Amino acid sequence: MKTFLSSVAALAVLSLSACGFGAGIETVQASDAVIVTGVIDAYTEEDLREAVKSNPSASKLVLQYVPGSSDDEASLTGLSRFVRGSGLTTIVPANGMVASGGTDLLTMGAVRIIEPGACIGVHTWAAGFNVSGADLPRNAPEHELYLQFYRDMGIDEAFYWFTLEAAGPDEIHWMSDAEINRFKLSTTPLRSSVQETAEQRAARCEMR
Repeated sequence: MKTFLSSVAALAVLSLSACGFGAGIETVQASDAVIVTGVIDAYTEEDLREAVKSNPSASKLVLQYVPGSSDDEASLTGLSRFVRGSGLTTIVPANGMVASGGTDLLTMGAVRIIEPGACIGVHTWAAGFNVSGADLPRNAPEHELYLQFYRDMGIDEAFYWFTLEAAGPDEIHWMSDAEINRFKLSTTPLRSSVQETAEQRAARCEMR
C-alpha cells in the first residue's frame, strides 16, 4: 500500500478510503481534461474509463490532489495500461500534489507535465505494519511488481530504489526540481527560478 496523508485530520478520513471503506478517486470534467482527486483504489481504472468516455475531448488527467493508493497491484497493472494505452497526458498543476501511489499515476502519462510549484512526494511502500520495501533485499520477489511497472512506463529503475531510500513508509520526501529532472518525471524539464531548502519545500507541500 502506498499512501501519504499530510495531516492527522486527513489520516482519519483517508485511512478509511485506503482500507476500502470510503470514497476513492473523484473526477471533475473540464474542457479537454479530467481533474482527479483522492486515493487510488481498485475502482479507479473503471472510474477513469467512464470519465474519459463521457468526455471524448479529454486528453489530459489533471492530478490535483492524489496522496496515494490503497491497491498497488490494480494501480500498477490495469490502471497503468489504460492511462498509457489511451495516450493521456498527466499534469500536476502548480498548486497540485501527488505522493506515493499518486506519483506512480503521474508516471503513467504518455506525456508528463509538472508545473513549477507542484509537490511530488515519494517514500517506501509498506505491506501491513511490519514490512516495507526498504527492509527487503534487492533480489526479493516483492520488488518485481514495481520494477516491471517502471520498465513498462519507461522510467529508470533507479527511481524505484530512490523512492525506497528517500523516506520511510510513514514519512514523505518532497522531490526537488533537480531530483525530478534526474529521473525525467516531467517530459519537459523543470526550470524553476525559486530557490528553497528541503525544509521549506516540506512545509509548503504539507500544507496542501
